[in-house]
Amino acid sequence: MSPLAAGARVLRVLVLEDDPNLRLTLVDNLEEEGYAVEAASTLAEARPKWKATAFDVVVLDIMLPDGDGYSLCREMRQAGTSSRVLMLTARTLEDDVVRGFEVGADDYVAKPYRLRELLARIRVLARRSATAGPPEEVLSFDRFRVDLASRQLLDERDQPVELTRTAFDLLAYLLRHAGKALTRDQILSAVWGEDVVVDGHTVDNFVSNLRKKLEWTSGSRFELRSVRGVGYRMDLHG
Repeated sequence: MSPLAAGARVLRVLVLEDDPNLRLTLVDNLEEEGYAVEAASTLAEARPKWKATAFDVVVLDIMLPDGDGYSLCREMRQAGTSSRVLMLTARTLEDDVVRGFEVGADDYVAKPYRLRELLARIRVLARRSATAGPPEEVLSFDRFRVDLASRQLLDERDQPVELTRTAFDLLAYLLRHAGKALTRDQILSAVWGEDVVVDGHTVDNFVSNLRKKLEWTSGSRFELRSVRGVGYRMDLHG
């Protein structure tokens, strides 16, 4: 039976699981229940998917070939994502469970799991997400709109402003945290990822280029402000 009421929007689920059999089984069952499902087997595959799509639920395996799910969950929360996160893992020690909740997980299921129970837990998280309303997918400021679903920056004439993938992620992150001073390390972790080694001055260069792309002047209703000894803050005016 579909978890979706008639006429409701389709709920979106991302499954990150490196075991191909478990991944395929879970994806098939979720699709049968009416979810729109995307899957990944590594952090490298999952990262661009959640950045491009506002998922209602992310089913996140912890032990992965290129890292662990804790870092991705933390990265998602630092970026301001509202997705519900269910961690799926064979690690059942209390410290592991606590760590999962500390980085922002909403639920935790140990392997081996009972499929019906897992689907029920996902259903509960999806309902919470639906009750909270659809994730914000358009961020507006000054004369621009940032469409997160299509990953486009649009000007007042609805013409696209060309940005690289990283520049777009940086702009979206700054907008989601407008008014807050963000350290370079926070920005690097959220935009580039914890597993990527990037010099802190890279942030400075991207912010400078972003100002040029947005044609910032003293009369603009926003400012990408440098915070001495910390990093950057995006201020929005009127």
